[in-house]
Amino acid sequence: MGVVQMETNVHSDIDFEIWSALFQTRDTMARCREREMRESGTGISGIQGAVLWIVKNIPGPPTPAEISRWVFREPHTVSMLLKHMEKQGLVTKVKDLERRNLVRVVVTEKGEEAYHRSREKAKVIDEIISCLSQEEKANLLAYLERLRSKALERLGGRMLHLPYEDPGASRTVSP
Repeated sequence: MGVVQMETNVHSDIDFEIWSALFQTRDTMARCREREMRESGTGISGIQGAVLWIVKNIPGPPTPAEISRWVFREPHTVSMLLKHMEKQGLVTKVKDLERRNLVRVVVTEKGEEAYHRSREKAKVIDEIISCLSQEEKANLLAYLERLRSKALERLGGRMLHLPYEDPGASRTVSP
């Protein structure tokens, strides 16, 4: 019996290591944030905090479909999440007065309180990211945005710009 030698592609190996590091970093940071929110008594989960942030920070009350694009979740998953958040009194759905077949999501007073508590308690992400210099943060953000854009392109999606971004602005990335 002969030994089968596999040809390795150095570029594929580094690409997989990058993908793996991105996935592990995202997952680990999300777990840290979930723990922080649970231990600080905000009463909401990380994804609920993200939804509250989106509803408060994108222009105009968003539709459930817009929220699903922002959190990169399937519409039915976001629909169930919003239903749960509505039962908790964090958000309410209102009919769009111009397009009656649409509903918009609005943060309630209880949701506002939970949002502010979660923002006040948000220390772990800053602590983790603080190991980077300002230049490293800017470069990392630019690299991640480029990768996200390419991935969205592959999925046929369009690039979503965060509320604090200027979609026309370009960032300088050091080689």
